[in-house]
Amino acid sequence: MKIAVLGGSFNPVHIGHLVLADCVCTELGYDKVLFVPCFNPPHKEMADAASPSDRLEMVRQAVKGDSRFEAEDYEIKKGGTSYTWDTVCFLEEKYKGKLDDKIGLIFGFDLASHFENWKNSAELAQKCQLILAVRTDDYSKNASASSVNMAKGDFKTEKKDFTESDFKFPYIKVHNPELAVSSSDIRDRISSGRAWRYLVSEGVFEYIKKKGLYGCKEC
Repeated sequence: MKIAVLGGSFNPVHIGHLVLADCVCTELGYDKVLFVPCFNPPHKEMADAASPSDRLEMVRQAVKGDSRFEAEDYEIKKGGTSYTWDTVCFLEEKYKGKLDDKIGLIFGFDLASHFENWKNSAELAQKCQLILAVRTDDYSKNASASSVNMAKGDFKTEKKDFTESDFKFPYIKVHNPELAVSSSDIRDRISSGRAWRYLVSEGVFEYIKKKGLYGCKEC
């Protein structure tokens, strides 16, 4: 079995995440993508954050219609700061004897310039097959300040001129389409009463309405 990991705050999970996972399976031949919502990310302060349990349940709602996708609750159950290194080590043990290859680690180009700051980054690059996805952050620039995540520590250092050739770790690319959607924009749209219905799956839409997340009013 070939397994890839897609981690994130998923605050909320949206169609861009699902399209990316589909591309990884279809184009790169992975059998399963594990969606891993973090408990507390080491690189950003989450804005307008839903609770860990709500974010996990939204992921479950989003992936339940596709047998290739699965919600992994390790980081939520573990609590504390969520490090990808710890998660990958856990998954290697969980799927011991079932893996046909290294675990794939999916992340956007926006994170590539800071990958060296991740816990045990060099060892992580050897342990995993790094999968670099197309990702542009421009879609969150119109969101209000209260909806935008703030970076922590060394992650505040911007590398605006960073290119693929600057990334020193071996990787493969997935050619996912650039969709004009981000979690911060969705949160801002919900709180300000603008359209957001089709930026998330049906299950996530209904869950956000039911729980009144992000200041959602009856739609």
